[in-house]
Amino acid sequence: MSTGFYWHERCFWHDQGAIGVFSAPGEFLQPQAASESPESKRRLKNILEVSGLIDELQVVKPSAASLEDLLRFHTPRYLDKLQAGDKARGGNGGDCAPYMPGSWAAATQSAGLAIAAVEAVALGELSNAYALCRPPGHHAEADQGRGFCLLGNIPVAVMRARALGQVNRVAILDWDVHHGNGQQAAFYAEPDVFTVSIHQSGNYPLDTGGFDEQGEGDGVGANLNLPLPPGCGLGAYAYAMEKLVLPALESFNPELIVVACGFDACAKDPLGKMLLNSQAFANMTAQLTALAERFSEGRLVFVHEGGYSEGYAPLCGHAVIQTLAGSTIAVPDPQNDEIAAWGYQALQPHQQTLIDSWCQQWEQTNR
Repeated sequence: MSTGFYWHERCFWHDQGAIGVFSAPGEFLQPQAASESPESKRRLKNILEVSGLIDELQVVKPSAASLEDLLRFHTPRYLDKLQAGDKARGGNGGDCAPYMPGSWAAATQSAGLAIAAVEAVALGELSNAYALCRPPGHHAEADQGRGFCLLGNIPVAVMRARALGQVNRVAILDWDVHHGNGQQAAFYAEPDVFTVSIHQSGNYPLDTGGFDEQGEGDGVGANLNLPLPPGCGLGAYAYAMEKLVLPALESFNPELIVVACGFDACAKDPLGKMLLNSQAFANMTAQLTALAERFSEGRLVFVHEGGYSEGYAPLCGHAVIQTLAGSTIAVPDPQNDEIAAWGYQALQPHQQTLIDSWCQQWEQTNR
């Protein structure tokens, strides 16, 4: 079996207007392309082509998500609102989720990529897969879009796979620099879906992502947030993965692991304040690949989320996909070693103290 690569040109045609790094235009904001632009994703696909790595992947362009599948997660009222706006002059899905005519086709196509990737891996047709989704989805909630996300790509795909009996116990790890509130909200009371988010504390959304949010009802203990302080680098992420994230995933014993794969924790991102390089993402991918081989027959799906450095995100993506595919085809990252040599890359005392406190609390409440 091989590694699947799911993409579609339609996803790159999603337009949010000339809003720059902001959520909407303003009187004193000179128009510029939105930060969540197609370029970082298109450049990732292009670098795979130029390096030749794409020739080692099973490339798939699946159909768009059906309304039936979207309704497993989203409310009819919200989907009607999106479609009405798409037929008019566009609109805003809710909180910082602008869109233009044509975005409905792109968003349903994006969800379709996640659906197809999850299904193929869950059924054992592929060892693992990477879905180059756009618009992203990890902020979207049942009744609104948030943070550039219109549809919940991962919740829709996971809910469908579980409803069809393709898989039951699923772990979702979100390492986007922003909190994975969409997955948390979707499965907050579900004991058989373990949601983990490692993110920059107090970035976006402001109202979610605390360590104390650990699920409700039957789902208590099936949600884990690691809100890291700004400025965390290689040492902090490696320590958090080793001490808490990987042991928690191992304890859950999933049949399938899905990664909400954002690259905005990289040192070059304009919307995050973390310090990772491409090798850090490759290392985390290797750790998850090894864990998946032990606990879920290697079933691992990456779903593309944020990452707003058009130049650097593609290098991070190539490193992840190369590792996922076990390929020898690498591309040089001219700033990997420089970023690693920056000050404060080592685990800082305040970071270790915080992570250790989370480990102790998690062990006490989840024995």
